[in-house]
Amino acid sequence: MRNYFRLLFYLHEMMNHAHWDHNKLLEHQNRNLRKTVKYAFDYVPFYHQKLKERGVKPSDIRTLKDLCKLPIIRKDDIRKNLNGIISQEFDMNNLHAHSTSGSTGHPLHVFISNKEDDYRKAKHMTANIICGQKPRDRYVTIASPSHFGEVPRLLRVIGFYDRAFVSVFDSVDTQISTLEKIEPDVLAGYSSSLLLLAAEVEKRGVETIRPKFVLGGAELIDEYSRHYTEEVLGAPFYDQYAIVELDRIAWQCTARLQYHIDADSIITEFLDDHGEEVAAGEKGEIVCTSLFNRAMPFIRYHVGDIGIPSDDECDCGVTLPLMKVIEGRKDSLLSLPDGRRLSPRIFTVAMNMFNSGSREIDQFRVIQRKIDYFEIHIKKKSEAIDERIMGKELVGHLRKVLNLDTDDVTLEIEFEDSIPIDKTGKFSAVVSMVKEPPA
Repeated sequence: MRNYFRLLFYLHEMMNHAHWDHNKLLEHQNRNLRKTVKYAFDYVPFYHQKLKERGVKPSDIRTLKDLCKLPIIRKDDIRKNLNGIISQEFDMNNLHAHSTSGSTGHPLHVFISNKEDDYRKAKHMTANIICGQKPRDRYVTIASPSHFGEVPRLLRVIGFYDRAFVSVFDSVDTQISTLEKIEPDVLAGYSSSLLLLAAEVEKRGVETIRPKFVLGGAELIDEYSRHYTEEVLGAPFYDQYAIVELDRIAWQCTARLQYHIDADSIITEFLDDHGEEVAAGEKGEIVCTSLFNRAMPFIRYHVGDIGIPSDDECDCGVTLPLMKVIEGRKDSLLSLPDGRRLSPRIFTVAMNMFNSGSREIDQFRVIQRKIDYFEIHIKKKSEAIDERIMGKELVGHLRKVLNLDTDDVTLEIEFEDSIPIDKTGKFSAVVSMVKEPPA
């Protein structure tokens, strides 16, 4: 149930936080870090055990400098201890369930409370408002249909920060037709989907899709693609960096030079190979501690991306700390025989939408061998699962949501005991054979 007063309170608080001075922000972080660690120790068996193993008491964690006393948690730790990482104050059945995209080939289920859901909505609204969104702007997101019900009913009724959705699985024809009817003031979506849309808009000479600004996310966009999208749509492109586990971590303001870190809600560390903080301007692995997650806390969570901390100050007036470009999240585009180009993320979203099998698939990998041939490697959670039935249902599901014609594209399902890692040491969910940008 959406609590509108709570959401507006969060929004008001975050707008103030965006202009705090460094000392006030640091005091806020230290205070909430102490609360977070104590809560996790008292109510979350996984963290209670982790701290005991290290001989660390909650009282030992007083400031950000004490974070090094805590272990770094990785995705696999959470997968193996899912029940133990849910707070004992909550019933998992009453929580909102989300799933990561599975870009490592192994999706992670994340659970949040109603309160945390409101907090996440306020986080997004804060950045959008600072970038120029007005209460009655027409706001459209190209996304998975699973997100279509995210707009609070009251906001939709009164048209206050309302948002419309366009399916990422729709053809570009359908997307353009829908957008021409809505004429969005703010257009958001996966960065690669926005790039593909821009290419088709230019090709057709469409003049009616002219938002005030564009919000991209889910994958890193290169400078060429960003400038191209901006030129075609006639609007600035603001990138936002987010993961399902923690929601948004950092975002670009109107200056578009670097990313403001949501430091009032997330402590972000940039660590070298030895677990030490890197200096400003140096690359480091991103490790985050959420100051608002309670149902499923994330403390010193290894995100799996590379970032560059910055000690610069932004001219936009927002005082939140900055980071430079994120590395390690860029996808290549997939080409299909009918001329369509898709983001690899669409495959992972489609896999997560596989209702009959998604909870029975432990890991997956999609490999495009040829333009018309895909291998889908599946590791089941149980030997009892009928491979013939699952394979048939999965192929039918993917053909339907991705609009793949039987005569044009072959989908080959292969069941494996384990999914191999690639040369980078990561599980590869999608390997693209076609990497050139759209013409």
